[in-house]
Amino acid sequence: MKHLNAGELEQGLENIRRSPEDNGAVEMIVRRPDVDGREILAQAELDMVQGLAGDTWMSRGSSRTSDGSAHPDMQLTIMNARVIALVATSRERWPLAGDQFFIDLDLSGDNLPPGTQLKLGTAIIEVTGIPHTGCKKFVERFGLDAVKFVNSDIGKSLKLRGINAKVVKPGIVRQGDPVKKCI
Repeated sequence: MKHLNAGELEQGLENIRRSPEDNGAVEMIVRRPDVDGREILAQAELDMVQGLAGDTWMSRGSSRTSDGSAHPDMQLTIMNARVIALVATSRERWPLAGDQFFIDLDLSGDNLPPGTQLKLGTAIIEVTGIPHTGCKKFVERFGLDAVKFVNSDIGKSLKLRGINAKVVKPGIVRQGDPVKKCI
């Protein structure tokens, strides 16, 4: 698989910046039933304890907690659909990013600061302040230039690697559902 170089990635910034600030959409839902396992879902149940039902978030734990348990502010990972479309180069490769939701919405810190609540389907989630950054697997799957791109100053500002969130109201989310900021 050919990875995009820095110049090719930079050319995609204009389209990414055109992401809607509100009234976005759920483009893809991915459950991770086991390490490196991916299931694309037409609909998902969001639960305040489990996060995305059937996902391994809780059993994988986190190095960011003192006891290694799952971090409550990292229950869900969300990536901008325009960013993953660029770095993955094909929709079939989106799930490799490891995120659960790919949405067409401006995820920047200016648009979605920590504490912002979003309605997805009948569920409500809250953006948390823990940064979501590219890792070794992201490098392997999309290339070093992609990780440098999402973790650059502009990449961090726009939250190109994505955001972390937690469920604050359980519900059902379907692919194609609108994504709206709660007021």
